[in-house]
Amino acid sequence: MDLFPLYNSLRIAFISTLIVLILGVAAAYLVVHMPRFIRGILDSLFTLPLVLPPTVVGYLLLLLLGAKRPFGGWFLRVFGLRLTMNWWSAVFATSVIIFPLMYRTSRGAFEAFDRTYEQAGQTLGLGSLYIFFRIVLPCCKAGIIAGIVLSFARALGEYGATMMISGYTPGRTATISTTVYQMWRTDNDALALKWVLVNMAISTVILLAINIVEGRQDIFHPKSHAHPDRQGNE
Repeated sequence: MDLFPLYNSLRIAFISTLIVLILGVAAAYLVVHMPRFIRGILDSLFTLPLVLPPTVVGYLLLLLLGAKRPFGGWFLRVFGLRLTMNWWSAVFATSVIIFPLMYRTSRGAFEAFDRTYEQAGQTLGLGSLYIFFRIVLPCCKAGIIAGIVLSFARALGEYGATMMISGYTPGRTATISTTVYQMWRTDNDALALKWVLVNMAISTVILLAINIVEGRQDIFHPKSHAHPDRQGNE
């Protein structure tokens, strides 16, 4: 059993998750501090890949990155590199697909953050970067970690956009998802089932990780079920 699809899927998922971690968290933090009208427009734009079919995302990327397209052709002429049909081409596709997951999860964490802490830091003369990295991020880390795990899981199982922009070449661009399809298409059900089980095992571990993160969040931030009036009387 050739393990290249597993290795390729893991490295693509890791790189794309790292990219959207930086971009998604930054975008979410900026959006929650913007006026409502602008926030609504940017929120719709950043969430769009979540509702579009992956094949549509892949097609749009081909229009941008294809060797015969303006940007892809220019990149090929200047640097001598094709932006499609390589293993790292799938990073573009998975990054676009999983960005909304990281963005929306981070945005929810930032919206739930008590901004009085941020304002208190400003009154003490603390810089914006210090407040963000030492106050905001530690308070919102549970939501961000959940976004990382969800993004990685989605990247690991991405098929539609990945297939369109990087294709399927054994030992070069094959991923778990594209390998399952190719094994099924060639009537190799036994090998396809093995890869399905591998993907299910990894997904189970990821889901357990999410539950652990959520469990820790409940431990450190317990919810009180007592009635407010009763608490006041007590």
